[in-house]
Amino acid sequence: MRVILFVLLVGLFYACNPEKQNLNDFPKEYVGTWQLISSDYYSKDSVKSNMIEGQEMIKIITPTHFAFFLHDLDQGKDSSNVAYMSGGGTVAYTDEKYTENLDFCTAREWETHSFHFNLELRGDTLIQQGVEELEELGLGDENLLLIEKYIRVSE
Repeated sequence: MRVILFVLLVGLFYACNPEKQNLNDFPKEYVGTWQLISSDYYSKDSVKSNMIEGQEMIKIITPTHFAFFLHDLDQGKDSSNVAYMSGGGTVAYTDEKYTENLDFCTAREWETHSFHFNLELRGDTLIQQGVEELEELGLGDENLLLIEKYIRVSE
């Protein structure tokens, strides 16, 4: 009887854990494969495109994980292009805020960081925006608003 009570208490504790995300809470409309069509950084007085001609990026979002893959279209033959970059990790969606926890990345200094975004869907276009804390990453002296737009990849 004590064993059964112990198992029930452990199960109740696990079920009430606020860190555990209910997969039913993740909006299904964001799940899928997305192709990046624009990426802009907004500072106090300027807008800078993060897109480089000749590169392509896709992002895959599930209720529990995300991954992105970026490559140049000429397979690294032009030295001005990045040959390949990828990353991924877990996601959380609480109080209408989307968080990407970057567990793996070819840019190793970005690993273990979390990025917080608002998501909006307009037809087949996903708009993801949030502040990238570049100071924390040692990549600049200010934090910039990043707005990315993706189009759903047909299956």
